[in-house]
Parts: sequence; structure tokens; C-alpha cells
Amino acid sequence: MKNYHLVILKKPYLDAILSGRKPIESRFTKTRRPAFGRVFGGDKLFFKESGGPVCATATVAEVKNFENLTPEKIIELKHQYNRDIGGSDEHWQNKMDSRFGFLVWLKDVRAIEPVRIHKKDWRAWVILTKEKNFGLLKNQL
Repeated sequence: MKNYHLVILKKPYLDAILSGRKPIESRFTKTRRPAFGRVFGGDKLFFKESGGPVCATATVAEVKNFENLTPEKIIELKHQYNRDIGGSDEHWQNKMDSRFGFLVWLKDVRAIEPVRIHKKDWRAWVILTKEKNFGLLKNQL
């Protein structure tokens, strides 16, 4: 069974995903977040612009999870994957104290008719459920 996710991004990153310049979405955190270890190949992503509408979808092609990260390991990940992640030096510097992270390879990225949803919390990645999905799954289930 595939999962559905709502992924919130700042406009430059969302634009890079839509143009194909950013085929990997990355998430790094100090603590284990609910999405860690719960994103799988075949899952469906809905992309929402930060402060804006849901305006794109993609399918997860592959995922790599990382635990017990160190600054050295993060530098290694930057060197290995940043060409496809597109993070600035400042972005990576801000992630140096992260202990958890995952990389999501994207396929079948496409823009959709923008959909405004009522989301007021600070979560940047939400695992959608049948009961709590902001109305995004009405045509998916």
C-alpha cells in the first residue's frame, strides 16, 4: 500500500523540482520526525509552496534514510548528492547539527491546478491519512 505525503517547500526549491533541476528532496533534522523511515518507493507526494497552494505532485522513486549523522557524514552527503539536491552552502551549514535525514528521489513530477488548503501548523512534511488529508486524497483512494 502506498502512502501519501504533503511536502512544504520554499518557492525556489519547488521551482527547481518542477524544472527537473532538483531530482532529490532532502530532509535533515536534529530529532527523529514522524516521516523518518516512513517514506517508501511508490509513495505519492503533494508539494505545497510555503505560504501558498498545493501545486505539484511526484512519485517517490527511491529513499535513503540516515541515522546518527555527524558533521563529517553530512559533508560527505553534500559532496555526493548536492548536485541533485541544490542546497546552498548556508543550507548545508545549517544542517551540520542534524542527527537524522533522508533523501527522496523523485519521478513523475508534474504541476497540478493549485489547491488551497487550510494548514496552519509548522510541520514541513505531513504523512496524510484517510481521516486527515486536507481534502487532497478525495480522488486518490
